[in-house]
Amino acid sequence: MMKLYSNSIDPFSHRCRIVLFEKGMDFEVIDVDLTNKPEDLSILSPYSDSPVLEERDLILTDPNIINEYIDERFPHPQLMPADPVMRARARLFLKDMESELFIYMKDLESKESKVREAAKKIVINHLLQLTPILDKRPFLLHDEYSMLDVAMAPLLWRLDYYDIKLGNQCKSLLKYADKIFSRPLFDEAMSPAEKAMRLII
Repeated sequence: MMKLYSNSIDPFSHRCRIVLFEKGMDFEVIDVDLTNKPEDLSILSPYSDSPVLEERDLILTDPNIINEYIDERFPHPQLMPADPVMRARARLFLKDMESELFIYMKDLESKESKVREAAKKIVINHLLQLTPILDKRPFLLHDEYSMLDVAMAPLLWRLDYYDIKLGNQCKSLLKYADKIFSRPLFDEAMSPAEKAMRLII
């Protein structure tokens, strides 16, 4: 059985949990307190924070590698495009999102207000750039939910928590977020701490 070592508030662990629940397979999620890292995790991956995936002799530490492995190992429902060209485009899009958007997620939780405010401005600017895409189609890559949407979900879920206000110019982005959050297994993939990040009415 697959084991995912997952921090309950880490957005990158959140991504991996979403993929595991989407696949509907048997797995175990082991909550990790990074301030008191379990000894077995330190042995498996001495240099890595969560998430860490263990399956038999395989140990994976990068969330994108973990998610692509799960998607290939359990191909239904498929989250990466079957077409090689579209799959390459998805990987390129995700790489750009990592370097231009997700890299600021740690800064959004900084104790220094200047760091937080600078990160918020950058994140808002990048989210605004996604609005024209979502004005034309229901999901980021095409008409189907994909790994790009999985990657975006934890950030969008945390907008209120990070005190990021998007305003009326982002109606299509907010509608897109609600569409992702309403997926049947999205709620199950969240930890109690993640659920508490938003007021759910």
